[in-house]
Amino acid sequence: MATQREKDAADYLHKHKITELMDNLTSILFFHRPENPREFLVEQLKQLKLSQQSGVKGPNLFNNADLNAIFGILDPVGRKYITLAQYKQALTTLGIKDINECPEGVNEDRISQETFKTEAIQGLQGCSATYM
Repeated sequence: MATQREKDAADYLHKHKITELMDNLTSILFFHRPENPREFLVEQLKQLKLSQQSGVKGPNLFNNADLNAIFGILDPVGRKYITLAQYKQALTTLGIKDINECPEGVNEDRISQETFKTEAIQGLQGCSATYM
C-alpha cells in the first residue's frame, strides 16, 4: 500500500507531466547522441519553453522526411492513400495518444499522405508539449 508521500509524489508527476517530459527528452537524447548531452538537453528545454510561450514548433523526433517514409511503408504500391486502420495504427505506433478519429478521407476509407502528415505533426506536437 502506498504511503501518502508516495501518492503525493505520483500526483505531482502526473499533474506536471514529468514522466512524459523525461521520456521525450531521453528519446531525443538517444536519437541524436550529442557530444555534450547536458548542453543539448538545456537547448531542448529552451526550445520547449519557446514553443510554450509562442506556439512555435517544439522539439520532435520525426521530421517531414520521416513521415513520408512511414507513409511509403504503409502505401507500398503508391495508391496515394492509406486506410483508416493503417492511419490509426501508424499514429499509435508513433506514440500519439489523442488521434483524430475522423480525419479528412474517413468516409471513403482513404487517408491521403498530406492528411496523414498533418495529423501526425499535430499529434507529435501534442505529445512533446508536456507543458499543456
